[in-house]
Amino acid sequence: MSWHDEVLDTIASEFSDVTDVAQLTRIVLRLTLAGVLGFLLGFEREQAGKAAGVRTHMLVAIGSAMFVLIPQQTGIVPADMSRVIQGLVAGVGFLCAGTILKQGKDESHVQGLTTAAGLWMTAAIGMACGLGREATALLSALLALAVLALVPRLVALVERVAGPSRNGGDAQEVRPRVIASPDDDRSRRS
Repeated sequence: MSWHDEVLDTIASEFSDVTDVAQLTRIVLRLTLAGVLGFLLGFEREQAGKAAGVRTHMLVAIGSAMFVLIPQQTGIVPADMSRVIQGLVAGVGFLCAGTILKQGKDESHVQGLTTAAGLWMTAAIGMACGLGREATALLSALLALAVLALVPRLVALVERVAGPSRNGGDAQEVRPRVIASPDDDRSRRS
């Protein structure tokens, strides 16, 4: 056997993890569905003017699908898969924490919570795709889109009918009430 035949055999053996057309179809379907669902969620966020848009959501969904698909292909036992999922959830949580910004000292000036939750949800949808739970992933994505796109409209409608919430909602700053101390009264009298 010549060296170039040995190189070709080595390359062929490295790509032998996909053994048949059914397995290739399964891989393509799961990763493509994760990407499409990530695209839909990212598109909604991008249209809302958020920093984490289409590419971020697609990469989170496809990456999450890969993290559970590869161990599945290697024959991982369910107990070990639960550790993979735990690590993935923690890692994505760390990524999401980076999207949350607190401005100033006031707790009402926090931004990025919905973006973080959306990325976390996108990771869960990607995991569902990677595990072969396509119907669950699709239903979850539709529910997430409803929460992101329809719930704000529902809240606005309820506020028009019932009046705004006492604290003015998420968009307005909540200002603490200042209570004068007895010393303040004495200084005013002087």
